Amino acid sequence: MSEFTSLLKSRRSANKFVTGVTIEDKELDEIFQLTKFVPSAFNLQHAHYVVVKDHEQKQKVYEAANKQYKVETASAVIVVLGNKDAYKDVAKINEGSLNLGILSKQEYDMTVSSVLEFYETRGESFQRDEAIRNASLSAMAMMLIAKDKGWDTCPMIGFDPDALSDILQIPDSYVPAMLIAIGKEDTTSMRPRGYRKPVAEFVSYNKF
Repeated sequence: MSEFTSLLKSRRSANKFVTGVTIEDKELDEIFQLTKFVPSAFNLQHAHYVVVKDHEQKQKVYEAANKQYKVETASAVIVVLGNKDAYKDVAKINEGSLNLGILSKQEYDMTVSSVLEFYETRGESFQRDEAIRNASLSAMAMMLIAKDKGWDTCPMIGFDPDALSDILQIPDSYVPAMLIAIGKEDTTSMRPRGYRKPVAEFVSYNKF
């Protein structure tokens, strides 16, 4: 079994964490230093992470997350946001490639105009879908990276997005995609892994 296969199979959603475990900012930064290499549409990097470690703030997030115990016991709660306006940064993101000569001025201008048109013509619901889609792609990789560094995680959708946005002063252009509780899993009462469908039930070829 390869190291990656072992990592993939060992990553599970932790429903209970060992209390009192601190995760240092340096350790989180190391996780995010690798997370930044995750692909995103047009390299727009829609994902933004808000790490909540402060006890008072975490209690507010706990309330907004329907008082789920895992939030209270986690070392940190990470709010995964998707930027609906990420496409507006296309010029800034590609400036480095232009200055280094990787893109010609013509290629740069074409990239900027085509990306802006792509998002603007598809409208707000597409922009929101893209924000969540790309933030989720980033979040999955982030959880695997965290596991590789010895941390357990649990992605969560059970929260009030409006309350969360108010608590953390999240701009309107960002949509909360999920919460990720992170810490050291309390394995004293760990459940067996849930049922997984056979491949034939969720994969088809050439047509549905």
